[in-house]
Amino acid sequence: MSKHFIKNIDFAKVIKMDSLVEYQEGRVVSRTLAQGKPLSLTLFAFDKAEEISSHSAGGDAMVYILDGETQITIGDEKFTLKKGETIIMPAHIPHALLATERFKMLLTVVFSLS
Repeated sequence: MSKHFIKNIDFAKVIKMDSLVEYQEGRVVSRTLAQGKPLSLTLFAFDKAEEISSHSAGGDAMVYILDGETQITIGDEKFTLKKGETIIMPAHIPHALLATERFKMLLTVVFSLS
């Protein structure tokens, strides 16, 4: 039996990624698909006005918007992202997310192995 590195998702099955997390009123919902070095994959669903306050990460973080719209702050710059758009948040630079409307995203964080 082989060890799986991805979890909480069906294998060998076609899946609509945005269906794996559902919106909940007043909440941020997440589903971890992989966790560790060198990679972390997490799906999120944010209700409108929910946010993740400013913080920094030890790896480069790529956000891919699956549905809706969000405002992402990286350093002092603000960006509006909509379904189908991606942005990279560099390691060790403060960033924050605000749901300007409900949105879903896939977050991929890549860490250094050294």
